[in-house]
Amino acid sequence: MERKRIIVIGGGPSGMMAAITAAKEGAFVTIIEHNERIGKKILSTGNGRCNFTNTQQEPDCYRSDNTAFPWKVISAYSAAQTIADFTAMGIYSKNKNGCLYPFSEQASAVLDVLRMEIARLEIQVQTAKHVVEIQKKGRGLLSCIIAEGKKRSHIEGEAVILACGSKAAEKLGSDGSGYTIAKKLGHHIVPVVPALIQLRCKEDFFKALAGVRTHGKVTIRINGKACAADTGEIQLVDYGISGIPVFQVSRFAAKAVSEKKNVAAVLDFMPDFTREQMLSFLRLRVKEHPEKTMDVFFTGVLHKKLSGVLLKQAGIPFGKTAGNLTEQELIDIVEIVKGFTVQVTQPNPFGMAQVCAGGVDTREVNPDTMESLLVKGVYFAGELLDVDGMCGGYNLQWAWSSGYLAGKGAAHA
Repeated sequence: MERKRIIVIGGGPSGMMAAITAAKEGAFVTIIEHNERIGKKILSTGNGRCNFTNTQQEPDCYRSDNTAFPWKVISAYSAAQTIADFTAMGIYSKNKNGCLYPFSEQASAVLDVLRMEIARLEIQVQTAKHVVEIQKKGRGLLSCIIAEGKKRSHIEGEAVILACGSKAAEKLGSDGSGYTIAKKLGHHIVPVVPALIQLRCKEDFFKALAGVRTHGKVTIRINGKACAADTGEIQLVDYGISGIPVFQVSRFAAKAVSEKKNVAAVLDFMPDFTREQMLSFLRLRVKEHPEKTMDVFFTGVLHKKLSGVLLKQAGIPFGKTAGNLTEQELIDIVEIVKGFTVQVTQPNPFGMAQVCAGGVDTREVNPDTMESLLVKGVYFAGELLDVDGMCGGYNLQWAWSSGYLAGKGAAHA
């Protein structure tokens, strides 16, 4: 029998997984990548160590306007299956609180085993070529139109898998061109915004806080209503807030800002205390050291830069002694430490984002096969879809799961 021809547009994580899966199922596969090499983005993941999945999987680790879609895909190709397949390819993993890395802690190891598998399966790879359109031909064929400067060429196949990424981290080759291809096919695009990214804030005092790292909780409030929260090390920068907990909630802030809603971030710098516990803590601190002035009162508790800004915002003079604080001033300190509210103006640009929120509307995609419900023979995988995961290996797990289903679906259709 003649082997089914499958074209994979995009040689990132999801594209490589789709190609490998389809080839294992007997298809003749060609990857078309517009970078000079496939897999470039993998090298930057996990700070160069590649956190390739996470053993702690829950539905709310994945976000989409179509909330049920991501988990159905993840459940069909789980983290356990990912670990088993990467072990078979040669990756012995290291578990750090659920986050899995190659034991060597080299992202290049993950890319190398994928490339070796692509070579073993004799998957064709064409690099430095840019697909601009997919056209439907007769006899169930699809044609990918490739731009090479002013020239146009094409490659035909019975199925095409769109795995060309989002607009995040443009320097690694993500240019958002896949959205244009999908739109030409009739698909709708959920508005795309940066995610897993720093947030810019309105207040001038951030210049005085630049460089501060502190444990805390960040809550995003949209039009006054709390919608997302996370706790961990918050990084304060000259323009706003950063750090893993900020990244985890940033997609909600970015979407709300794009919709012209009021977005605030409420920072709790003592999240292990209730307000009542913190008030008791401050009263005891005053009792033990009534002679301390406010400029040193928080030494050993809060970063000096941070305590200075908090006290200034609370209207408490630095030279005032602890013993002269009124009960209301103690309450005011508790409120500002545990409810420091800043106005979010925008996320940083796409080039600084790890992923995007938004993308091809998943209501137009079959979650069992990843095939388009609008165009037979077209499949989707990875960041191009309206699915984004939390920090911690979840976006790569999405790439593996969606790529696997797309490759298998395309090979067996």
